[in-house]
Amino acid sequence: MKPRWLGWVLLLILVSACGRGQTPGATMGAATASPLPSPQVEVTHLPGPEGTVKAFLDAWAAGDYPAMYSLLTSMSQDAVSEDDFVAYVQNLAEEAALQGVDYELLSTLTEPGSAEVAYRLTWHSAVVGDLTRETQMRLRWEENQWRIAWDPAVLLPELQGDNTVVMYLQMPTRGEILDRTGDLLATQREAVSIGVFPGQLDPDQEKSLLRLLSRVTGIRANYIHDMYADKPPGWYIPIAEVSADVADRYYDRLASYSGVVLRRYQGRFYPYGPSAAHAVGYVSALQPEEVDVYRRKGYPIGAQIGRMGLEAWGESYLAGKSGGTLYLADPNGKVITPLASAEMQPPYTVYSTIDAELQAQVQLALRTFAGAIVVLERDTGRVLAMASNPTFDPNAFNPDNFNSQALLQETLNNPYRPLLNRATLGQYPPGSIFKVITMAAALESGRYTPETTYNCQHEFTEVPGLTLYDWTYEHDLPPSGILTLPEGLMRSCNPYFWHIGLDLWSNYSGTAVADMARAFGLGAPTGIEIEEAPGQIVNPPDEREALQQAIGQGKTLVTPLQVANYMAAIGNGGTLFHPHLVEQVVDSQGNVVFSFQPDPIRQLPVPPAHLETIRQAMYLVTHSPRGTAWRTFAAFSIPVYGKTGTASTALGTPHAWFAGFTDAQREDKPDIAVAVIVEYGGEGAEVAAPIFRRVVEDYFYGHPRVPYPWESSIGVTPTPAPTETPTPSP
Repeated sequence: MKPRWLGWVLLLILVSACGRGQTPGATMGAATASPLPSPQVEVTHLPGPEGTVKAFLDAWAAGDYPAMYSLLTSMSQDAVSEDDFVAYVQNLAEEAALQGVDYELLSTLTEPGSAEVAYRLTWHSAVVGDLTRETQMRLRWEENQWRIAWDPAVLLPELQGDNTVVMYLQMPTRGEILDRTGDLLATQREAVSIGVFPGQLDPDQEKSLLRLLSRVTGIRANYIHDMYADKPPGWYIPIAEVSADVADRYYDRLASYSGVVLRRYQGRFYPYGPSAAHAVGYVSALQPEEVDVYRRKGYPIGAQIGRMGLEAWGESYLAGKSGGTLYLADPNGKVITPLASAEMQPPYTVYSTIDAELQAQVQLALRTFAGAIVVLERDTGRVLAMASNPTFDPNAFNPDNFNSQALLQETLNNPYRPLLNRATLGQYPPGSIFKVITMAAALESGRYTPETTYNCQHEFTEVPGLTLYDWTYEHDLPPSGILTLPEGLMRSCNPYFWHIGLDLWSNYSGTAVADMARAFGLGAPTGIEIEEAPGQIVNPPDEREALQQAIGQGKTLVTPLQVANYMAAIGNGGTLFHPHLVEQVVDSQGNVVFSFQPDPIRQLPVPPAHLETIRQAMYLVTHSPRGTAWRTFAAFSIPVYGKTGTASTALGTPHAWFAGFTDAQREDKPDIAVAVIVEYGGEGAEVAAPIFRRVVEDYFYGHPRVPYPWESSIGVTPTPAPTETPTPSP
């Protein structure tokens, strides 16, 4: 018999089991089945294909063709290699002179695993203008992203079936560069190269030949003789290139002399040859690495472009605008139909501020030296002449010129770097011509007045453990003695300016001189149209650099253009101008699209009274018997204000400087500012100052009037002393 408690346990278990899952109020005997939970359905939404379309078209606009290829379907990539794809798209861009692509998405149709996007495309061609089409792109969902089914029609509907485009170009003749009076500096025309074989010249006819060559070329007979005098007899020596018009007047006479070679050629011609080479520049053919870029600008493969100077600056004006017709072509290159066309637009003419005759004379003034000369119109900033020597003949870069090969070898193999424009890219220690800036800083500090005196002796010993010597000691001359501030500039007393530099750095402002130099335009580009270097002005970190900076040495570097520019500002009352080489730009209809206007940078932070003190000190340099340039200018009728400079170099022999301005106040001849540097030329007073005077004579009188101290007569005896010495790289 079972225990009674076991029955109760079984009953409780049964009741508990029957009660599970019942709702309140349900009877115990009427249990129902439990409901199943609601199914959870997840829907995956694919991203829209528009992002891929935009990425593809944006990569096309940016020229990132590999990025375009990466967005193609695997099937498309199997059908066309990346190299072939890139070559195809790149060829389209170059043939069409494609400058850019714009697009507008129009509609999207999406199905499971595929999509179609319609859009409007606009090609921007440098030659034929805009080309607008509507097309579409098919895409497939692949590897968790939308990819593009490649068809050339996505770039232009007419390209379906691997068609391509071909441009037939018409390029205008390159525009001319003229000097300020309209004389040709660069043009397109027939010219004649002239050269000689020294060994074939008849000694009995040599003098008459030299006279004739001088008449034809404008080069002095003795200079022509120097070109071939020391060359081997069998060498060919290029003499010059002249226009066919000039050559034809003397052609038969020249051809009658043995050893003379005359050859006609067409193309870019520079009538003044080496005279204005650095300012005007030259043109040469596109290099292989440039072809892609310039074809997209509408240039043919064999085009020539400006390489330096105004030729480079004015490329967009001088090249004009190519015209042509863009054709659709089949995969074999056969033309199918024209797509767009445009007429070519003629070039503009660039008028330079250069005076070609003065430029030729200034270049001759520097003939036997390495260095530079800059001549500015003092009160406007116009560049009237800019000479850099050694120079080069821009006609050398015309391969049709018979003289080209010999000239190029001479230019490219010359260790003195004739292609370097020393006037704007040469960076030199200024030496004592910088002292006018230190003087300005001294006056502006309030610690010095025109009457402040200093005892200028041979030695400077104000820095413990350091002894520096004045130039008078080095030249075995007595010390200058007690000097006022203007007299300190007149005598170019180094100890006086060392004292100023040290005093300002220690007791006033560590950057007083450097700040004044920057205010005078140093340490930054001037803003001229052609290539230039900024120079260098540092804040002296210690007293030794402060001493060096005060006399234009140490880490201080300037360009001749910067020096001429701040000298002009001192001369014109304190306005520092942007120097300019461009007088006018005129279109083919004679409309002036640009005209020179004086372009001030700033006023010098020097009041008129202090500026006049500096001017009078510079006048003493050239007109006081104690002035460092008195011997050169004592009997000169043109008022000259200037400063000599002898800048120490790492190679021992110093650079020779002279810089200043005139104050003739003539109505027919605006006053000028001039900077002259002779690399490793020695003393500024002995070498650069006479060259400065000759430039002023050339400008005001039209020709030199006094021989250099080293000449027996004007232009006859070359100087044996300051020689062309390689310059450290800028």
